[in-house]
Amino acid sequence: MSTAVVIGGTAGLGRVIAQRRADQGDDVIVAGRDASRAEAVAKQIGDRATGLAVDLSKPHGIEEALAGVGAVDHLVITAIHQNPNTLANFDIDDAVTALTTKLVGYAEAVRVLRDRFTPAASVVLFGGLAKERPYPGSTVVTTFNGGLTGLVRTLAVEIAPHRVNAVHPALIGDSPKWQGIDLSMQVERTPLGRLVTMDEVAEAVDFLLRNGGMNAHDLYVDGGVLVR
Repeated sequence: MSTAVVIGGTAGLGRVIAQRRADQGDDVIVAGRDASRAEAVAKQIGDRATGLAVDLSKPHGIEEALAGVGAVDHLVITAIHQNPNTLANFDIDDAVTALTTKLVGYAEAVRVLRDRFTPAASVVLFGGLAKERPYPGSTVVTTFNGGLTGLVRTLAVEIAPHRVNAVHPALIGDSPKWQGIDLSMQVERTPLGRLVTMDEVAEAVDFLLRNGGMNAHDLYVDGGVLVR
């Protein structure tokens, strides 16, 4: 029996990944900023899931928040604070929260749980394609996703022999975030002729968790967007 911790597992891709891990037989700890929401989502996922409050934007509290977690076989972190932020209208507080969540919070969560990793445990962190393809308002998002590459590489050395990789999805066509929004321009730019799906990104996470040869990699799940 394996245990998966999914931080950011109460919504979006994190929710899909948490459900997938439970369906595959893992005990799943679903972590999010709000305790009641995490508990409600865990109840929806099933008997194998437990809800937990963890706020990566407040890294000093992460160790205490994760104190009750036991042995960990899989750690997936999808948590994000993502708002448009340009230099012309720069929101410093929002930028600090976003960068703290993605870089300091991610690193601290791995540090806290490292001693509880089982021998074959691995880590998957989430970035995004804005790392390679900035867009108006992505100043902070592009920065922290670029920083995630450096974080993954140094963690691969620091937590060796445990593995750590990053997934960088393109725009996800069936994400609730984009419901009702015209995405035809993005579809035209994708060689597949469609956008990637949440299930495809979750399958990429499964691959990184189970494949012992994958370490310190950025995996782009983009449908070929980067070749255009």
